Amino acid sequence: MPTDALLDRFLGGLAPLAPAAVWAHGSLAGGDYVEGRSDLDLIAVLDRPIGTRTVWRIALLHARLRAEPLADRLHCTYLTPDTAAGAGRRHPTWAHEQLFKRTVTPVTRAELHAFGRVLRGVPPADVLPPVPDGELADFVVRDQRDFWRREVDRAANWTQDVWVDLGLLTFARATVTLREGRLISKREALDVLPGLGAPGDVVDDIRRRRYDDAAPPAGEWVARRARLTRDYLGPAIDALVEGS
Repeated sequence: MPTDALLDRFLGGLAPLAPAAVWAHGSLAGGDYVEGRSDLDLIAVLDRPIGTRTVWRIALLHARLRAEPLADRLHCTYLTPDTAAGAGRRHPTWAHEQLFKRTVTPVTRAELHAFGRVLRGVPPADVLPPVPDGELADFVVRDQRDFWRREVDRAANWTQDVWVDLGLLTFARATVTLREGRLISKREALDVLPGLGAPGDVVDDIRRRRYDDAAPPAGEWVARRARLTRDYLGPAIDALVEGS
């Protein structure tokens, strides 16, 4: 499989940096991975400070992988044991074919504890402190209120598949986390959405594109799908945040 070949080459290229651990989270760990459609979400723990030279070596590693199938979908955040604690800390990250810094969110940390896949080294529990329930819930509410609710009002976003998919799936997953205190996969989120009142045509569209060989949406449906999604998500997010 291209995924296995890419991971093998990545892990081989990372070996000179002597990682203490490499973990997968997201779809790759949660059993909902679809090759060519899902991202490969990784965390690497390096047993050394991540200075300028190490950052340069990380960027070079990813640059050398660019010719590999699926390399554009491989995203990796780099921690050290001393920097792993604290969800607000920003870490070097390779994603979307560039290097920048971002946090390892409470959702990602909770995923790693619940079903993280160990590719190399020690398990997440040996490095990451557990995520308190209140911290996870607070993050989910802020994400819906401060990011997604604002983006619903930006109409141009919602003609793009990625916004429709992530907007609805993230909302369903947030709802289950807040109501039941557990994490669910994207496949499970699709099953949950109809019961939350999401437009059935849009849910079916996401499912076909994610799991079947459906043609890309076009024409009038793109505009209608955007309108249906925004009309649903705005009030749904408001109600979720108000009730949390």
